[in-house]
Amino acid sequence: MDCFNKKYMKLRVLQLFMLTCTVAIITSSCNKLDLVPTNDLTADKVYTSAAGYKQALAKVYGAFALTGNASVGQGDIPAEIIKDEGNSDFLRLYWNLQELTTDEAVWSWQNDAGIQGLHELSWSSINSIINGLYYRSFFQITLCNDFINQSSDDNLSKRGIVGADADQVRRFRAEARFIRAYQYAVLMDIYGNPPMVTETTEIGGKDLPKQIARKDLFAYVESELKAIENDLAAPKANEYGRADRAASWALLSRIYLNAEVYTGTARYTDAITYCNRIITAGYTLHSNYRELTIADNHLNTDENIFTINYDGTSTQNFGGTTYLMHGPAHVPADVSGSNGDWGGLRITQQFVNLFTDKTGLTDTRAQFYMTGQNLEVNDLYVSNDGYSSTKFRNKTRSGGPAPHQDVAKDFSDIDFPLFRLGETYLTYAEAVLRGGSGGNLITALDYINKLRTRAYNGSLAGNITSSALTIDFILDERGRELWYEATRRTDLIRFGKFTTAAYLWAWKGGVRAGTSVNTKYNLFPLPPTDLSANPNLRQNTGY
Repeated sequence: MDCFNKKYMKLRVLQLFMLTCTVAIITSSCNKLDLVPTNDLTADKVYTSAAGYKQALAKVYGAFALTGNASVGQGDIPAEIIKDEGNSDFLRLYWNLQELTTDEAVWSWQNDAGIQGLHELSWSSINSIINGLYYRSFFQITLCNDFINQSSDDNLSKRGIVGADADQVRRFRAEARFIRAYQYAVLMDIYGNPPMVTETTEIGGKDLPKQIARKDLFAYVESELKAIENDLAAPKANEYGRADRAASWALLSRIYLNAEVYTGTARYTDAITYCNRIITAGYTLHSNYRELTIADNHLNTDENIFTINYDGTSTQNFGGTTYLMHGPAHVPADVSGSNGDWGGLRITQQFVNLFTDKTGLTDTRAQFYMTGQNLEVNDLYVSNDGYSSTKFRNKTRSGGPAPHQDVAKDFSDIDFPLFRLGETYLTYAEAVLRGGSGGNLITALDYINKLRTRAYNGSLAGNITSSALTIDFILDERGRELWYEATRRTDLIRFGKFTTAAYLWAWKGGVRAGTSVNTKYNLFPLPPTDLSANPNLRQNTGY
């Protein structure tokens, strides 16, 4: 598995050429840069073989999980975020915006950069977490653009890479295009109308990136994913941690489910089409729900479709699943598999109450730490208010230590599932209930009950009847099945419950009982630094 197993981002990735960093800042500063790499790993040396291209592709993937100037560079990520490199990790930034803004999570330390205002839905355009994700996403896009350029057929021909080697590099190029499409889908969901930069964009002087409308960005992501479909490996045929066709189908099904939010036009039939492709591609539910988010979850190739890989010795930072392992308040070290908790992450009572039995003895998806914790979040920033999560545990399924545990137990070995079959079943059922064709209610009910049978340790006691399969049930079930997997904000917006009074949770809107907020908070603002540097950009309404 070479670079792409659980250690695919190891030292060789850290030593990869830094020439891509010379263009990494262009999406934020919008100035032409003439910089020279500080080491001798330049393009003419790296891109001489398929193996060299694979090392470069590892850097593209590595941008998901590596942080710091020594690894992948930071572009214009806010200084207060870079002070704690874990805060500049893509997943931690994305997770915070998807979860801390909802009923699923609150964070204790109000003086941490960017925290105040997230759960209260009262952020401003100078929030460092909001700005940090923007630049982090564009950094990975920049790496993708450079790789796509370097792997063009013209460059392959000039470098004498032909035959099977050229075909292999073309597959790498398709994977880079998938990662770029994924990051643009993130930007579309979070910011709505970002600037657009591809491998053909000329930047410098007067040619500054143009802003793209959300519906046009949707069309771009859709077209990219369809264009690369046959160039990606067949489902389950690629190395672990690398994208295949099923990953592109999973992303398509997700954006189709949300298409009405993004474009004004529902695409539920298309969501069902791509769910069906995944479901018939050989994936099955992993038998034990609690093994989905532990240290040897790389073994869950039955259900995992695409993951961000974390390694306790090779991807050391305090973001990613390390954050989800350490962060929950007061969870004992022998439970989390770490050296202790940070007293930070807690959960509102409204979300916990989605589970009738909060102990997890009935529905194993209820993984809450309750000892010494109050159910009610009476004070948003008191670490004992709100139950904690034990969902991400740095232990193997046998209860042993993580496979690549660092000596100090600081870092996580848990891979994060960006896409898994459980979400596909839920997407299928929701799309059917919303009127999509190509599926049926009988099959939808079967998929939901498969999830619930697993959750109830093989018992049929949790199964529901067709009369209980409603849209509101689906939202609650998505919460129970996918909680802490960075989908909640997007789900609440799709259901019309994020900014409205239709669903209230503790401290929504800065009020203990919760209140509705301005609809502008359905999108995050673009960073002021980009707006001042690029006259082509316009801020989202209300900021």
